[in-house]
Amino acid sequence: MPLDIMTSPVSANLEALVPTPLSLDQAIDNIVSPIATAISDAVFWAIPLPGGNEFPLILAWLLGAGLFFTIYLGFQQLRPASIRHSSHVMRGHFSRHTDPGDVTSFQALATELSGTVGLGNIAGVAIAIATGGPGASFWIAVAGLVGMSVKMAEATLGVKFRVINEDGTTSGGPMYYLRDGLASIGKPTLGRVLASLFAICTAFGVIGAGNMFQSNQAAYQLAMFAGGQDSWIGTHMWVVGVVFAILVGIVIVGGASKIGAATSKIVPFMGILYVIMCLAVIGANISQVGSAFEAIWSGAFTGHGVAGGILGVLIVGVQRAAFSNAAGIGTAGIAHSAVKTRRPAQEGFVAMWEPFIDSVVICTMTAITIIITGVYRNSGADGVQMTAQALKTVAPWFSSLLTLAVVLFAFSTMLSYSFYGKKAVGYLFGNSTTAERIYNALFLILLVVGAATNMASILDLADAMLFLMALPNVLGMYFLARVVAREIKGHRERIDAGVIPQVPEDAQVGMMVVNEATPEQLENADTEYALRAAAQDARSKELQLGHTAPDTERDYLQHLPEDHEIFNTMDREGKPLKDQRHES
Repeated sequence: MPLDIMTSPVSANLEALVPTPLSLDQAIDNIVSPIATAISDAVFWAIPLPGGNEFPLILAWLLGAGLFFTIYLGFQQLRPASIRHSSHVMRGHFSRHTDPGDVTSFQALATELSGTVGLGNIAGVAIAIATGGPGASFWIAVAGLVGMSVKMAEATLGVKFRVINEDGTTSGGPMYYLRDGLASIGKPTLGRVLASLFAICTAFGVIGAGNMFQSNQAAYQLAMFAGGQDSWIGTHMWVVGVVFAILVGIVIVGGASKIGAATSKIVPFMGILYVIMCLAVIGANISQVGSAFEAIWSGAFTGHGVAGGILGVLIVGVQRAAFSNAAGIGTAGIAHSAVKTRRPAQEGFVAMWEPFIDSVVICTMTAITIIITGVYRNSGADGVQMTAQALKTVAPWFSSLLTLAVVLFAFSTMLSYSFYGKKAVGYLFGNSTTAERIYNALFLILLVVGAATNMASILDLADAMLFLMALPNVLGMYFLARVVAREIKGHRERIDAGVIPQVPEDAQVGMMVVNEATPEQLENADTEYALRAAAQDARSKELQLGHTAPDTERDYLQHLPEDHEIFNTMDREGKPLKDQRHES
């Protein structure tokens, strides 16, 4: 009878000497772990504070940028006139469909929101409140308000220094405004170094935070919904990754326009659905709303509340959702650089809404829902499950809708981050189509890997690289602060003076769909814009001198002398002479 090695004492001793083979994810984790630990410790290094609390320097870096640009730009994001103007820009009233770009302002807004609205709003706020009490939500909202100015600056620079490619598409973002913007102020070497560092961090960071983590968490939520880790989905989570890879692949093949079209539908739908669920809970507990706000206000200014707010934002925003609104990370500059517009500052007034919607509106809705139901007091659940418990107090089936929301938010985040990563790779490899295709393929493959494995070190490294993006981005923005202020304030003055009229409705870019321009319109677009800009500038100068001027550029042209140089290229109706030759 052969020796039974499973029960033999000798074999047992031998087994103790022979190492157990590592799984693939364990092997990778062991290799990456020392690197991830070193970079993560450096990026998230914190200053010890009294009471055992810590203040991460990356947090100071991002919040400092928000405070600086809020003050430096004159609190533009909080002015009623800016809010009114942004609503018109968002609806496409100031952009023509002949303007360069790929998407509308609203689609760019949705693309950027799709990368920020998600687990940070649903799970992260719950964790922050459980950690620091109700007052934590107050500091999340404050961070959102000051972050509005940073997004405004990022989007403005993204459009100003973008590059129009040979195929008509655009390439922009921190890579380009760091390189070209700093070169324009006499710092070309610094610009190239910061731009390359940003692009490298982006290419790697989005793979983890916007790809593997999203796929992993979406698969986990579906498994919990289906019955837990022992359910069929729980034991076959790679299938969820394959489904995501197919769906994401179908969309990203179409480029920025397809991504913008998809996110502009998913984000509003899921955002409104989630807010409605929260409002239902708030409505059912309307008598507790006053007490909830009182708890938020009083808790915000106690030692525990402040520390909890900072710690909550750190855990939620830094570790998992880029401070929820990603202000300072630089992704807004990439998303908005693809917009159809010729005025950089216009996009700044649209992008400023992103932190407000994300951190002030949606996060506050989550906070009130959790506080008035009291689930944070005695709950051992994780963030998503805590929010689900709060929603279930009104309707048990709300938890199913929450699972749907988490999955769709994760899907939209994958779409937007695939765009950011592709643009970073395009910068590093000279907009090589081959390099971008390889990156897209890798992005899709890792969606499957992320759903099926638990590579903690890779995710930690990706988080660190994602926030490392903020270092070159914010540093470059400080150097370019004068450029931003000149664009934002100059645009605001021209709007107030009425020298930038709304585009005729039939020529507007639209809100959800980019209206296609005819070949003849495209041929004359550049000339027409130059002529309108010349008339606007001339009229603006007269207004600044205290002179009176007609209400429109065309009226202004009527009183200019015949020998004025502007009539070398247009007639008194503002029509390009090129058009007249074309018609004759």
